Order: sequence, then C-alpha cells, then structure tokens
Amino acid sequence: MTGSMTQQAPKRPSATVGVVCLRGDQVLLIKRGNPPRQGQWSLPGGRLEWGETLTQGALRELAEETGVTAQILGLIDVVDGLFTSRTTGETTRHYVMIDYAAQWLSGDPVAGDDAAEARFFSLDEALAQVEWEETRRVIREAVQRFGRAAPAAA
Repeated sequence: MTGSMTQQAPKRPSATVGVVCLRGDQVLLIKRGNPPRQGQWSLPGGRLEWGETLTQGALRELAEETGVTAQILGLIDVVDGLFTSRTTGETTRHYVMIDYAAQWLSGDPVAGDDAAEARFFSLDEALAQVEWEETRRVIREAVQRFGRAAPAAA
C-alpha cells in the first residue's frame, strides 16, 4: 500500500439505551447539552458501555444524566436513529436506540453528564416539549403498555 492510500475503518452503528422514567402521571425528560439534538428535550440515555447489560446501561445513563434512581419495567422498542448532513444528505450518525420504561424510585432530577436540564413533566407537557415524533411515540407506547407509575412518595 502506498503512502497516499489509507484504509478507513468500517462505519458501524452505536448501541444506545434510553429510559422513559415514569413518576405517577409524570415523565422525566432531559434537555440535550450536546449533539445530536442539542438543546432539545428528550429521554435520558446514551451509549452502552463495554461489559454492561442493556438494563444496567439504561439505569446508569438515567442516574448520570438526572441523579434519579428507577426500576426497569420492560422494553418499549428498538429504534433506528439515523442522522444525516443537511448539506450532503450523507448519514453522519447511526444509533440503534433500545428504549425501556422505568418506574421512578428516588431522587429529584438534577442535570448531569451531558444533560443541560432535567425535570419531570405531565404526559401532555412532555409530548409537547419533545420535537422528534419517534420519541413522542415511544413515550406514548410506554404509558400505554406499562401504565402510569405508582404515585410519588409523599
């Protein structure tokens, strides 16, 4: 191989986990601090780390981004996250997003890691805050399949 020829590593999707955390009639959202979707409200979540299970990763990401502790209720869906360049149309990021429903156990949301904000919203408010239709669909699916979580402790 000559010096002008370089071999590029194959592009592969990144496995990510997300959490629809329910507290009574409320849904926990974060405002993204980094791309993609920087500045938009979304589900807490992020990349799966080497050696951790999907549910371990989901609960870790939830705790890192919000300070909240929860119990996984079940798998909601696996979602394709394909992000493209506005100028070239080329795929710039490819995520396989594995979304779980969880019931809040403890903690008041505090933005951490790459979240700019974290807070609970009513279901209607959460759906209005989220811009990506796929995330709204996943939230509705979580509530439909797993119901509203137990009320917050008094």
